[in-house]
Amino acid sequence: MPESRPYHHGDLRSTLLASAERTLRTKGVTALSLRELAREAGVSHAAPGRHFKDKQALLNALALVGYDRLEQALNAADDPELPLEPRLTALARAYLGFALDHAELLELMYARKHDPDAHEQMAAAVDRTVGSLERVMADAMHRGEIIEADPAHLTIITGAGLHGLASLAAGGLLAPEEALGSIEELVHYMLYGIKPR
Repeated sequence: MPESRPYHHGDLRSTLLASAERTLRTKGVTALSLRELAREAGVSHAAPGRHFKDKQALLNALALVGYDRLEQALNAADDPELPLEPRLTALARAYLGFALDHAELLELMYARKHDPDAHEQMAAAVDRTVGSLERVMADAMHRGEIIEADPAHLTIITGAGLHGLASLAAGGLLAPEEALGSIEELVHYMLYGIKPR
């Protein structure tokens, strides 16, 4: 009979999330297992169930941790007093820095396989991050700094270029330093286009 381990842990939820993030980073999402995480934490295989009903609940919680970190990075970079181009450049640099440091986590955050029970939490997390960029766009429209358009659509279009840059760097097709060094140029081209004037 396997040895039963009691559940005695100070902050098991945080321990499981930290361990899950390490596994995600080093082995990928398919290697995540609540049983393995319990073993690493030194608790019974049933103990994680007190915090996560299944692997998907763990993935949802991990994605929310990622959104919290991204929100912190964007908030730290944002300065509403700046003119639009340097403000967007600072936000883009913060996003790209997060994407380069947490590529696997970002992929999980954008995955569409979230548990329906977590829908409201995910929607709120997206609003605090991507939504904040949309509000910057709407504010710039209101001040006449950019064309009148749907702010959500503009955010998706401009974000696609930035996320593409992050994907190229994460995939090794572009050095991280080169990606970060391209931010000013990307934002400039996004605002003014590449057509000669």
